[in-house]
Amino acid sequence: MTFPSVRRGLTAATALTLTACLITACSSDSGGEKTQAATEYTVWDPYPQFDASSDWVKLLTTCGTDAGVTVKRTGYDTTDLTNKALLAAQQDNSPDVLIVDNPVVSTLAEAGVLTTTDEVKTDTSAISPNLLAAGQLGGKTYGVPIGANTLALYYNKKVLDAAKVDPATVKDWASLTAALDKVKAAGKKGITFSAIGTEEGSFQFLPWFWGSGANLTQLDSAQGVAALTLWTDWVKKGLAPNSVLNNTQTTSWQEFATGDFAFSENGTWQLANAKKTGFEYGIIPIPSQAGGTAPAPTGGEFVTAPVQSDTAKYATTQKLIACLTSADNALTTDTTLSYVAATDAVQQKQVAANPELKVWVEAVAAAKGRTSDDLGTKYPKISQPLWTAFQAALSGSKQPQQALTDAQSAAAK
Repeated sequence: MTFPSVRRGLTAATALTLTACLITACSSDSGGEKTQAATEYTVWDPYPQFDASSDWVKLLTTCGTDAGVTVKRTGYDTTDLTNKALLAAQQDNSPDVLIVDNPVVSTLAEAGVLTTTDEVKTDTSAISPNLLAAGQLGGKTYGVPIGANTLALYYNKKVLDAAKVDPATVKDWASLTAALDKVKAAGKKGITFSAIGTEEGSFQFLPWFWGSGANLTQLDSAQGVAALTLWTDWVKKGLAPNSVLNNTQTTSWQEFATGDFAFSENGTWQLANAKKTGFEYGIIPIPSQAGGTAPAPTGGEFVTAPVQSDTAKYATTQKLIACLTSADNALTTDTTLSYVAATDAVQQKQVAANPELKVWVEAVAAAKGRTSDDLGTKYPKISQPLWTAFQAALSGSKQPQQALTDAQSAAAK
């Protein structure tokens, strides 16, 4: 399990090009007929790592049997999956159920590929609104989240004990920075994170950006500058290593796993690796500037229903989606994927089974989708200038204010 957007990331330029092609019907092969039998329903997902023996594929088979149909499942890498979904829609050959990374939903919805949950009659009433928002565009909902992962701070108890830092005292930016100062004074390293110039870096910056009160529609606000200044000052003072400029979340984790760092910003997908470090660790939410839990971005997939020329199929599609996202099945699936469930009822079951997940449930409750606030397909055009800005500031080529002013100008274009 790795970072959702990078592990199965969408290439924005490719998606937009294919979207334009879809809208203008530029392919000559647009009259293809579906070849599947009426009793065979196709499911495409971004989990090529799961084979027929996996719990996930067994669940798909069971859901098909319960609905009275045979499920034909294909797993793709997300880049391939997004492109194939766009082209299949153009040829009227879409799968019946499509499971995609949450930032992709708005791209497919804008291109006219997906039905709404109202059309398929999918019940979303139990879904946490902040998670559901990642699949909404223009006031309509285009799918159901399987679950979510997000970011928090792992800490090394031995390092904090040596520096006489109680992790429970880390409640805001000031107390976190004070803790890092103590750790450095004790001869250890402070915090590691990913500030690489990709969507992965933006994903890691967003808790600090949103935690300042900043909004993605105004990158160079005073709040946004405060967030970037925080990161920049940590690197200048040696509280964070220069390697953050090139760190992915994987290499950042590898730094933390050496045992030299006090904190690591990372996700739920590192829980299994945390148990392998050989040292005692803990997890706390990422603090916002003024205190409380910062909104971190959500990762995870949505179960969607692509548009079909035969709308009579939607009734069975709805049964498949309801089965895949039911409380009992979601518990097993989210455990397999290291996700926090999308409903309160299943989250409570997860915490009862594994108390370590309590902090992650709290983090997910405060989290938000990158395409939320009705940003939709505008988000990639904002994220790239944002990562360009923090790369410039952390490398010292620009001051935080100038870096974000330039980023806002680029995003506005």
